[in-house]
Amino acid sequence: MKKYYELYLDIKNKILSGDYKAAEKLPSKRVMSDKSGYSIVTVERAYAMLEEEGYISTRERSGYYVSKIDALSTSPSALRAPLPHIEESHALPTERDFEYSLWFKTLRRVISEHGEELFVRSPVAGCAILRNAISDYLYRYRGMSADPHRIIIGSGSEQLYEIAVKILGRDKIYGIEDPCYSQIREVYLGAGANICPLRFGEEGIETSALKNSHFDVLHVTPFHSYPSGVTTSISKRCEYLKWAKDNLSYIIEDDFDSEFFIPGHPIESLYSLDTEQSVIYINTFSKSLSPSMRMGYMILPEKLIPEYERRLGKFSCSVPVLDQYALAEFINSGGFERHLNRVRRKMKK
Repeated sequence: MKKYYELYLDIKNKILSGDYKAAEKLPSKRVMSDKSGYSIVTVERAYAMLEEEGYISTRERSGYYVSKIDALSTSPSALRAPLPHIEESHALPTERDFEYSLWFKTLRRVISEHGEELFVRSPVAGCAILRNAISDYLYRYRGMSADPHRIIIGSGSEQLYEIAVKILGRDKIYGIEDPCYSQIREVYLGAGANICPLRFGEEGIETSALKNSHFDVLHVTPFHSYPSGVTTSISKRCEYLKWAKDNLSYIIEDDFDSEFFIPGHPIESLYSLDTEQSVIYINTFSKSLSPSMRMGYMILPEKLIPEYERRLGKFSCSVPVLDQYALAEFINSGGFERHLNRVRRKMKK
């Protein structure tokens, strides 16, 4: 705490407690300095704060006097001591933690190379450099073809769910897996949408639930659905896509955790199987890199881009430009894929 603020609090509390009476003359700055041990400059700053807040007033060629403050309690101020700080909670590292030194090296390189570019406002859908990097990565690593113009950057899956609701409408009923990750339910309800729980079986959402339930949009987690741990079968994935085609509707595919497929090639996503542009694909980097990386992306069907621009085109991307450039560099340099391969090797063991 600054010295002048300590003195300010001390005098203020004495005024409030009645040690210094209303209209009582305070010691001069020099006398207060000698008495308190603070410098004259420190006393002058403390007196200036007290005068500005109305606790004392000056009289020309006379000095400082305590003001009359009827409305205040005479109990000592709660500001006598600093308020306690919140303690940081540090989670233990997990086997998926990547080498942070590489990330910090990437940050330094990005700052050195891009400088002032990092201080511009991000486009609403995210920076082109990251959208291009994600597009290239998906094609190279996952065999997915994604036009970067249809890739939208957001700060995690929860925000991306909300974006989907804004595009498709709050008046729609969203069918979700039952059971599912509880946050999915909470985000949809928080966004003002209605939900319809769909009974979940050994291969995915049960056929009877798909056929007999009333809902407009289907939200699924085909890879390692939580908490069941079920990875949806290919026949069930085709069933989901047929539902979307027959009902002229959309599927929101949350591909969370799918980078850690074991063994062999990655499980084919609904997005890759889709021929009708009915899948909104969502994935994040919070599990593949770190929970602190609040970055994710969605791939919109081409026919939804105009609606996205109409409803959200005036807003800025919520992910800082520096983070977007750093992640793009990490992907383009091959660091992200090397990290994924290293983790998968550990998981196989």
